[in-house]
Amino acid sequence: MIILVLPFISSMSVPVYYKLQGNNFWLSPKRCLYWEEQKAVILSDLHFGKTGHFRKSGIGIPQNVFKEDIQCLIDQISSFNPQQLIIVGDLFHSEANKEIQLFEKWRKDLASIHFHLIKGNHDILKDQWYQNANIQIHQSEMTIGKFRFVHDINSATNDSALYSFTGHIHPGIRLNGIAKQSLRFPCFYFGKEYAVLPAFSRFTGLHLIEPKKKETVFAIADDAIIQMQ
Repeated sequence: MIILVLPFISSMSVPVYYKLQGNNFWLSPKRCLYWEEQKAVILSDLHFGKTGHFRKSGIGIPQNVFKEDIQCLIDQISSFNPQQLIIVGDLFHSEANKEIQLFEKWRKDLASIHFHLIKGNHDILKDQWYQNANIQIHQSEMTIGKFRFVHDINSATNDSALYSFTGHIHPGIRLNGIAKQSLRFPCFYFGKEYAVLPAFSRFTGLHLIEPKKKETVFAIADDAIIQMQ
C-alpha cells in the first residue's frame, strides 16, 4: 500500500492515496473518496433531511447541520470535479421535508453530474421522486468493473470476484491514550473482500470496529487522515 500527497488540490484538506484492485483512489478527510479511473466521488450515509425529521418530531436540531453537510459536499465536488457521484445508500433519512426540497433545488444546479444511488434502508422516497431529481437508483447493488457497490454488505450477492464498497454501519475506531483516556473517530475500513465508508454526515453515531491483521484502517481526525494499520 502506497501513501502519497495529492499535489493538485489546495482548497481542501489533503487527501491520501490508496491503490486497490489496480485502481487509484484518494481518501478525503471530508469522509468521501475519489476514484480516478471513473472520475467519481464515492460516499455513503449522507442522511439529508434527518435534522428536519427530528424538528418535525419536536426535537430542536438546528438546520445548520444540514447546511454544513451540503456545503461540504459542494466543496468536494468543486475540488475533485467528478463526472459522477456514487452514493452507497442512505442519501436521505426519511420522507420528504423542507430539507429534501432544498436538496432538490440544489441538485438542479449540478445537472451535468450523474448521480447513482444504491438505495439504503432510509431511502424511502418514491421512485418517481428520484427520477424527477435526476438520480439513477439501484435497488440493491451496482457493479462497475471489478467493484460492487451495496449499502449493507450482509445483503450483497455471493460473488468473491468483486470487491465491494459499503456503508450502513458508520464505522469508527477508538484511539487509546495514557491514563485510560480514549477518543473515537470515524474511519475508512479496507478488508480483504470489502471496504466500509464513513458516514458523510456529521449527524450520525459511530459503530466501533476492531480490525484484524492485514486489514487497513484510516482514522479521520479533524482535517487529517491517520493510517492506523
